[in-house]
Amino acid sequence: MSSEDEAPTCRSEAVLNKYKTAGEIVNRTLQKLIPMCKPGAVVLELCEAGDKMITDETSVIHKKAKSKGTSFPTCICLNNCICHYSPLRSEAPQTLKEGDLVKIDLGAHIDGFIAVAAHTLVVGATKENKVTGRKADVIMAAHKSIEAALRLVRPGKKNTKVTETTSKICESFKCLPIEGMLSHQLNQFEIDGEKSIIQNPNDAQKKEHEEYQFEDYEVFAVDVLVSTGEGRGREKDTRCTVYKRTKGTYLLKMKASRTFFGEMERRFGTMPFTLRAFEDETRTRLAVQECVSHMLLDPFHVLFEKDSECVAQFKYTVILMPNGTHKITGLGADTSVLQSEHKIEDSEVKEILMQSWASSKKKTDDKVADKATDKVADKAADKAAEGDKVDKVDKPAKGVKPAGVKTPVKATKADKK
Repeated sequence: MSSEDEAPTCRSEAVLNKYKTAGEIVNRTLQKLIPMCKPGAVVLELCEAGDKMITDETSVIHKKAKSKGTSFPTCICLNNCICHYSPLRSEAPQTLKEGDLVKIDLGAHIDGFIAVAAHTLVVGATKENKVTGRKADVIMAAHKSIEAALRLVRPGKKNTKVTETTSKICESFKCLPIEGMLSHQLNQFEIDGEKSIIQNPNDAQKKEHEEYQFEDYEVFAVDVLVSTGEGRGREKDTRCTVYKRTKGTYLLKMKASRTFFGEMERRFGTMPFTLRAFEDETRTRLAVQECVSHMLLDPFHVLFEKDSECVAQFKYTVILMPNGTHKITGLGADTSVLQSEHKIEDSEVKEILMQSWASSKKKTDDKVADKATDKVADKAADKAAEGDKVDKVDKPAKGVKPAGVKTPVKATKADKK
């Protein structure tokens, strides 16, 4: 493959900046949505607010970007709902209650460079009104699992170690990871890249899922979903509203389907979208049926645990750079409001969690940056000595560098997440 044909990666500063900018927008949106999760808040309104925040922010930056906006529609899942709930306006409103366990899942992209995140909270939880019992256990299990993954998803390490460590942590809190859920590599315009990390695989999934080694300049959406129950997702009668374009082709028969499909490709391309984004809900649902039946769209089914159980989720977007891991999305749990009776005893896991995930070569990189700046300053001085008019070049202070982007395998489509 020639250099012109190679997919753009984070070796390029322009690409890295687009990932980071998308990540900043995702984090700001999460920070605004979290305090909105109060008793009486309507799930539909929260989902619409999240999508609007991302669309508004991305619309005013990177004017030359071919496309930008949401990379995953805002989904709000309560208690035993595992993933992908993003209701339509025609559905009966679902409101938040004191004590509800809420999962927020969303994403943004700029020029196809994707950043996604998910967060879990309990409505009304404070330092004075702590979350206890099984809700505290499951949130702590998910939080500790993703923090361990953050330290294990780095160049030279393998995806199987993340799977193993997640299971150990969840066992410490008497919980189970949701079976077969995947964390995917992110590429430009691709939210479900080739490399992935599976959690809690069954025997068949263990045989089918490949072992990979992480490499420099890769981007991953590290996604952890943990249950207090048996760890298996199941569909109910909740309508699927989130879909994604496949690579399939078919000449649609209905004019309404062709109109919908053209608008969908223009606005979302290969990114997942919600049917709520289209004006005529009835016509859209009919069009989607034809598209799905001919494998032009993949559905992201809404999955549930048993009614008496609860599920927690955290998702970070990480970029693997030679100087360390860059975590560009994800807020982590507020552990000050959690009170679990369990704790991690495994010495290996405790050692992993004590490690730093940040840059391990910062001093070396700073020296390189200083030398590069010295060269620029020397060239400027040479030109000035020759009588050329140049701008003043200041060497930065030491350490400051110059300026210069689910689901059970082969079971449902939630692994596209």
